[in-house]
Amino acid sequence: MLTIIDKYILKRYLATFSVMLLLFAPIGIVIDVSEKVNKMLENKIPFMDIAFYYYNFTIYFINSLFPIFLFLSVIWFTSKLANNTEIIAILSSGISFTRFLRPYIIGATIVSIFVLLMGFFIVPAASEGYNNFRYTYLKGNGKELMRGENTNVYRQINDNDFIFVNSFNEESKTAFNFTLEHFEKDKLKYKITASRIKWDPKKKTYTMYDYTKRTLGDLNDVIEKAPEKNTAFKFELEDLTPVVYIAETLTLGKLYKFIEKERKRGSGNVNTYLVVLYKKYSVPVSAFILTIIAVAVSAMKRRGGMGMNLAIGIAIAFSFVFFDKIFGTLAEKSTFSPLLAVWFPNMVFGILAVYLLRNAKR
Repeated sequence: MLTIIDKYILKRYLATFSVMLLLFAPIGIVIDVSEKVNKMLENKIPFMDIAFYYYNFTIYFINSLFPIFLFLSVIWFTSKLANNTEIIAILSSGISFTRFLRPYIIGATIVSIFVLLMGFFIVPAASEGYNNFRYTYLKGNGKELMRGENTNVYRQINDNDFIFVNSFNEESKTAFNFTLEHFEKDKLKYKITASRIKWDPKKKTYTMYDYTKRTLGDLNDVIEKAPEKNTAFKFELEDLTPVVYIAETLTLGKLYKFIEKERKRGSGNVNTYLVVLYKKYSVPVSAFILTIIAVAVSAMKRRGGMGMNLAIGIAIAFSFVFFDKIFGTLAEKSTFSPLLAVWFPNMVFGILAVYLLRNAKR
């Protein structure tokens, strides 16, 4: 059962965190508007598109900086408790420091569950809307950049078929120098080539130009040619060149399936997708670590008062985000383990949390 003190601290925990979100979200929007208003006016973007963008931006912004907001909110209200000698009174009544942490852990659990569910179901849709708007309206050549710098695609689309396309164009849904090779028991059975292939998203079919199919036989090869041929394949052209932020836009179940499919295709971006997947679990866990660090740092009165606690808190919070970004990028751009990269900041700051908690108990 929660005591009156537990309820008091838990209420302050959740209320301060909520106020912190409500305070910084509008600030983030104002800064973003000031940076992008000229581009929006130049491109004559409809008002409803802008409104939906800032709805998605708010969710994306809160999710990205969640550790900082949580950490600062705990530092803030715990420092106020310490300055008002409330913590001294609580501990003097015979309550241990570990018992004093209980409402903080309950609050961290509530926030963690909220962030976990957001990351699974809400953030992916917001990320898709946020990034689509940026690449469509705010970035030069955004529709080309959203597919990555490499427009040449070589993929294994299933156990037997391999394809190659050159210079994929997102606007026209067209690619050049198309090749499909079909193997059976490691032997090439037939090969299809076309100078150009165009995808029709409505009919779900392809039109190949300068079509040639060469079927290999034991004695003679059979060659079929046509200036134009319509057909259907078991893949969509967009699947071969997913947008660079595709992993951020998928819910948990779809993300697992997508990563498995990309592994089978031999994609070089699997590490990037794994970083996104593992962060869905690591970020909620960071709520517990940062809460313990914040309480340990701010529970005792300091000569500099609340300002000193906030200064220490800001330094630690930004260090956490810095580690998170550095190791995430390292995993995406190298062979460094994505699992280790994502969880390394939690491990380092988890050790720091244990150390600070031991000192706070003394």
